[in-house]
Amino acid sequence: MAEGSLELPNYLATLTLADEVLLPGSSVRVSITDAKGIALVRRRLLKRRTLQSTIIGVLPKLRQDEELISQTGTAALVVQITGISSNGEQSYSLLLTGLCRFRVDTIEQEHPYCITKITQLDRLPFVKDNGSQEMDQDLANVVDSFRTSTKEFIDMLSQLGTAYPIIAKLKNMVNSLPAERLPDLIASVTKLSFDEKLQILNAVEVGDRFKKTLPLLLKQIEGLKLLQKHGSSNSNSVVMPKSKVQPLMSPTRKKDLDFSDEPEDEVAELQQKINNANLPSPALKAAKTELKRLKKMPPQLPDYSVTRNYLEWMVDLPWNKSTKDKLDINKAKIDLDEDHFGMKDLKKRVLEYLAVRQLRNDLKGPILCFVGPPGVGKTSVGRSIAKTLGREFLRISLGGVSDQSEIRGHRRTYIGSMPGRIIQGLKNIGVNNPVFLLDEVDKMSKGIHGDPAAALLEVLDPEQNNTFTDHYLNVPFDLSQVMFIATANTLYSIPSALLDRMEVIEVPGYTQEEKVEIGARHLVAKQLTQHGLRTDQLEIPSSAIKVIVSRYTREAGVRSLERKLGAICRAAAIKIAKRSVDDSYDEDKEKNKDLKVVQEHNKFNPIVVDENALKEILGPHLYEHEVSQRLTSPGIAVGLAWTAMGGEILFVEASKMAGDGELKLTGHLGDVMRESAYLALTWLKSHADQCGLSKTDRESIGKLDIHIHFPAGAVEKDGPSAGVTITTVLVSLFSGKCVRSDTAMTGEITLRGLVLPVGGIKEKSLAAHRAGIKRVILPHRNLKDLEEVPENVKKDIKFIAVKRIEDALKAAFINQFPFKPDSRL
Repeated sequence: MAEGSLELPNYLATLTLADEVLLPGSSVRVSITDAKGIALVRRRLLKRRTLQSTIIGVLPKLRQDEELISQTGTAALVVQITGISSNGEQSYSLLLTGLCRFRVDTIEQEHPYCITKITQLDRLPFVKDNGSQEMDQDLANVVDSFRTSTKEFIDMLSQLGTAYPIIAKLKNMVNSLPAERLPDLIASVTKLSFDEKLQILNAVEVGDRFKKTLPLLLKQIEGLKLLQKHGSSNSNSVVMPKSKVQPLMSPTRKKDLDFSDEPEDEVAELQQKINNANLPSPALKAAKTELKRLKKMPPQLPDYSVTRNYLEWMVDLPWNKSTKDKLDINKAKIDLDEDHFGMKDLKKRVLEYLAVRQLRNDLKGPILCFVGPPGVGKTSVGRSIAKTLGREFLRISLGGVSDQSEIRGHRRTYIGSMPGRIIQGLKNIGVNNPVFLLDEVDKMSKGIHGDPAAALLEVLDPEQNNTFTDHYLNVPFDLSQVMFIATANTLYSIPSALLDRMEVIEVPGYTQEEKVEIGARHLVAKQLTQHGLRTDQLEIPSSAIKVIVSRYTREAGVRSLERKLGAICRAAAIKIAKRSVDDSYDEDKEKNKDLKVVQEHNKFNPIVVDENALKEILGPHLYEHEVSQRLTSPGIAVGLAWTAMGGEILFVEASKMAGDGELKLTGHLGDVMRESAYLALTWLKSHADQCGLSKTDRESIGKLDIHIHFPAGAVEKDGPSAGVTITTVLVSLFSGKCVRSDTAMTGEITLRGLVLPVGGIKEKSLAAHRAGIKRVILPHRNLKDLEEVPENVKKDIKFIAVKRIEDALKAAFINQFPFKPDSRL
């Protein structure tokens, strides 16, 4: 090495290239897919930031051999690292530029990546000479002959039509590089075999390198002469690769001019897939255009992998693949009834779809939206519908999604672009008519990258989704045969334009009787299976399930019930496991006894869960029927509220104290509920005399501070339906009369005392039923909503319809509130 030249480190992280030789001065792009190579990229190249860490050793080997075929390698600079994700697997692409040769002394480390001790054999290319190297006369003659042949080689390339920029750049490199670099340069820009390049790599002495390269160069010149003689201008097929020659150390340097058969095989395979994919006309046109571009593109270009991935997406999508629907309505009804209890409206809609499909095969898929509290089976019923129809089931969760590209995909101009989750799901499922569940559609949010709800407008519009255009594909895809089902807990957070495109089906909470039936039919068997138990080992009777429902859970769905049943199964599993251990011990201890005795000993009775066992496993009751205990003094009443979790009972308390006549409201209340409280107080002030209040009480209303509190302050409460309840509480507070403990109420009021209708009557009725309420006061105009209330609830609860607040007060108090004759306005 020349004096003053820089040296390589003594130890290099080493990469092996299969069927590939990297010569000093050339560049190559390689794909890293093996475990050692990926570990080298992640642990060394990506984590360390020094220049020295970007220099690695590259050793050639045959693809079919594990052992190295040469102890000479090339130190390379890692110019570029590109991450590639294909089919869920991560790999990398490295752009390497050869620097100089080295010899492998010892392999110091095999895992996680290879590290070798090396000896540098020649100098680094970017170290300037202090003076030209001395050559003997024979070597000088060989160098002169080599330069002459190189000039002839370049002139013939120019005559055969090679692009002028390539010729000019090649001439400049030949004139500017040191003499000892010329063999490596010429070998890298000519079409040589693996063995020929390996011979040049192993030629450490400069003279030997010239002597081995010169015959190969002359052979290439003879090939060009033959082409010129036969009038052919395709010089690339013999000597020149398709990539352009570029200066040493250029980041845009392509592979070393030679193409293997692999890219050609990929293109041919893609061509065959496109022909067999039966693509619609717009997709076929786009695919052929991109394939034409791909054929003209060198595989080392970054756009090559982007275009190839696009074509793979195009041919893998189920453009015309679909499943055949099962149109047996009777069997569908039986299957739905077996899988889910109740849900009459939902099952009716599915059967209607099947009936119409029998009459018309090209019916577009319905777009349904199941709205109800958590745990009522919205998601699971979607899976049951797919099973009933004989279709594939696909689910994506939209909760927390704030990027419209999640729906529409990314444009291919972006790095790492990919289709949206709609197209991804269809590719994974492999058919174009699945049951597609869009879970938690009410929990999307608008972000800086657009509004996903707006992107869903095209997906969920039957008049538009037959030409849904994903930004990545940029061609229409027909979604009209997909049966879309959205789920939500509430409609309030869904934009009106999106809600207008869906057919809303309410999925209300369950009654206690329905929960007991669901637990006995489905949940017990499911939990026994999950915990490895059999029915002859554990029995959970309906009476025990009823206690769990009424005393240990208070919800609209059945998730808490399922968790409680799981706790019972785990407790039983401990006892059964202990029995098995004790039985095994007893058998060993008394193995000499009569076999019949042992058999009798092994017979256990199943564990039967009763109320005592529930207290032992689940602890004391979590919920009590506390309504009668809490309504023992004036100023307390029970209201009914609707939430996204279902209906809830709401205790409203009020107290009065000396002050300045202020009204204080607590309990995390919204503006509408606060306005209802002010409205109720105004009505009371204007009707104090008719309510039977004394003159002292009437005067004190404007002088005393009034505090109204809604317990469970951590839960936000809002809505107008508490108007009747607040008015009743204030009348009870100032009259000193107690409200009936078996009565709950709901309704909006006006200044004139009218009671206006409210929503969520079914959910509120179920909540009252769960709490043991016997009487419910509701607006007269809500009587029509009682048709949705289950018969067993209507049998247990007396519904009292009122038109005015005076009617509600008469029904709310124990001995009917005494109004004066002129109380009505």
